[in-house]
Amino acid sequence: MLVTGRGMRLSLFQLLLVLLKTLISVNAGITSTFIRSQLPSAVIPLDDEAFSIPKGHNAPQQVHITQGDYDGKAVIISWVTPDEPGSSNVQYGTSGKKYGLIAEGTVTNYTFYNYKSGYIHHCLVDGLEYDTKYYYKIGVGDSSREFWFQTPPKIDADAPYTFGIIGDLGQTYNSLSTLEHYIQSGGQAVLFVGDLSYADKYESDHHGIRWDSWGRFIERSAAYQPWIWSAGNHEIEYMPNLGEVSPFKSYLHRFATPYVASKSSNPLWYAVRRASAHIIVLSSYSSYVKYTPQWQWLREELKRVDREKTPWLIVLMHVPIYSSNQVHYMEGESMRAVFESWFVRSRVDFIFAGHVHAYERSYRISNMDYNVTSGVRYPVPDQSAPVYLTVGDGGNLEGLAGRFWDPQPDYSAFREASYGHSTLKIMNKTHAVYHWNRNDDGKKVPTDSVVFHNQYWASNWHRRRHLEAGGEVDC
Repeated sequence: MLVTGRGMRLSLFQLLLVLLKTLISVNAGITSTFIRSQLPSAVIPLDDEAFSIPKGHNAPQQVHITQGDYDGKAVIISWVTPDEPGSSNVQYGTSGKKYGLIAEGTVTNYTFYNYKSGYIHHCLVDGLEYDTKYYYKIGVGDSSREFWFQTPPKIDADAPYTFGIIGDLGQTYNSLSTLEHYIQSGGQAVLFVGDLSYADKYESDHHGIRWDSWGRFIERSAAYQPWIWSAGNHEIEYMPNLGEVSPFKSYLHRFATPYVASKSSNPLWYAVRRASAHIIVLSSYSSYVKYTPQWQWLREELKRVDREKTPWLIVLMHVPIYSSNQVHYMEGESMRAVFESWFVRSRVDFIFAGHVHAYERSYRISNMDYNVTSGVRYPVPDQSAPVYLTVGDGGNLEGLAGRFWDPQPDYSAFREASYGHSTLKIMNKTHAVYHWNRNDDGKKVPTDSVVFHNQYWASNWHRRRHLEAGGEVDC
């Protein structure tokens, strides 16, 4: 028994309950009271300068780059020429206006209903040096265009790097705010969690046109730094009423991924290593149950993760596994049932998702003991589990998902129905600083900020300290 200052006797069990209640009150989740004043989000008209077409005959447009290999020493540069194929070559070098190197690309096009795309070019530029600024030139003659990009630092546990995280972007005025705010953030690469252009939401005659406008829209960022792509439901475009029955047709033609470099059999799921991060991209709309190609690939990819070299393990998907929003509620449950134990066992640091048009951050929780027979059905705190972050708030035309379940569940740390974007600034192998930034009617407002400890190195640090103190570790 324990005697308090007031002479009250408390059992050890009662004391633990008091402490538990105190901890819960300190870590209680927050549901923001901020209310957006613009709903739904207004679509930018096609003649707006945000979609401006570059001058010159057959000038390259919709320029974007992504990582081109497993370790960050290559990029895939993509663009569209509207009138004729032109050249698929990329001239590049480390000095502006001096392009001593040439890479040869490929060109393709496609039709969708009554739309015929321009000529889509993809060019792999490899053999690059780490931490180097490269200038590149595409197109010919007076219509050629010049851009640049910076390669990441070499793979190293302490390599600092800043990622932006954007999802469900679309092409509205709120989308424009998100993109402009991200560009101001100092991010070095974008982790994109699906639902790109929302072209499928426009009239059938504009499906392809809205892919083109979106490509020009993101060029202000994507031509200068890699966007790591993942696909969402609005990329499926399965429309048998229009005679279109090949899922992801537009997306797969327009957006290349380095899937072969990570031994994937499909461009919809793959992995890259960049600076001190190992990034795994999953497809929420492809088969992932036991023994399917995606399941088998992820099992092997998790074995290849080397936390001594890339301590930060990040997973991207479109449908959130944990979300307390009524919109799309529990849609990620089947993927959770299949993969959650792998994520926890691998000590994944973060899982970023979109789909729900709001922002939410979880605590580290898991629900691997879920059992409908025994009645165990609630997530529990788990320090080996990832933090789940929903960032489907880029600014699309469908508007915000403002209906959260009440009361806020224990696993939810912060949630708000606003447009915005996130940044993850990796400081070293042990710490990263995370920010979610609200778009407050055109103004960037830092709203949710957290310092995270790395799952692998933080646990090893505690383990080493315990051993140094003469303790024993249960292996």
